[in-house]
Formats: sequence, C-alpha cells, structure tokens
Amino acid sequence: MFKKAFFQAILASALAFVAAVIYKKIYFFATEADFSKVLSLARIAGLCFLFCLPAAFLYYGLVRWLGKRGELVFNFVFSILTFACVMIPISLTLPLSVQYPELFPGLGVPMVFFPALAWYTVNPLFKKDQT
Repeated sequence: MFKKAFFQAILASALAFVAAVIYKKIYFFATEADFSKVLSLARIAGLCFLFCLPAAFLYYGLVRWLGKRGELVFNFVFSILTFACVMIPISLTLPLSVQYPELFPGLGVPMVFFPALAWYTVNPLFKKDQT
C-alpha cells in the first residue's frame, strides 16, 4: 500500500513540475519578469517533491487508520494545507536586485496549487477497485 502511495507522489511531483515549468515560461512571455534567481528549476522540482512526498505519508497513514474515510479526510486536509501555503509566495521578501517584485505572487500563487492538482489528477490511476 505504501509503495503505491509513494509512486503516486513521485508521479504527481513530476506532473506538478512539468506544469510549473510550462506556467513559468508562459508567465515570463506574458510579463517579461524573470524570477529565475528566486525560483530556479531545481527549486521548483524540490518544492514539488517536498510537498508530494509528505502527502504520500499522510495519505498512507490516514487510509490505514481510517479505512475508506481516510481518503476523504486526506483530500480535505491536503486541500486546506494547499490553501494555507498560498501565504508563502505572498509573504516572501525578494532580494533588491529582482525587478518587478510585485509580479512574483502572480507566478508563485498558482504554482502552489500544482502539486495538489497533480495528486488529484493521478489518483484514479492508483485506485485499487476501478469500476
């Protein structure tokens, strides 16, 4: 069971990373604001994995502890934590050398939701009883 949750977290992290990279390129094209010093590709990948891997532990623990209701509780907790993480890009203080710091929340806030969206997207692939 944990192996399945772990692979789901790896796949969701990879999907969230791809979505974040595409969004970063689109955002740069639209605004010409370069935040690569603050939010590099390695940092984006790390944040995606850092958010999805603990989610796998939480998912495994809740499903094991609460049974079928564990997934519902996990979805609720994961969504609440995702919304709480919106404060991170809003409250982040950027270095003085970064141009257009007021545009950073427009890049960072949507990226916060990518790991959760990716998790919910790949979740049906890992369901035991597919009907």
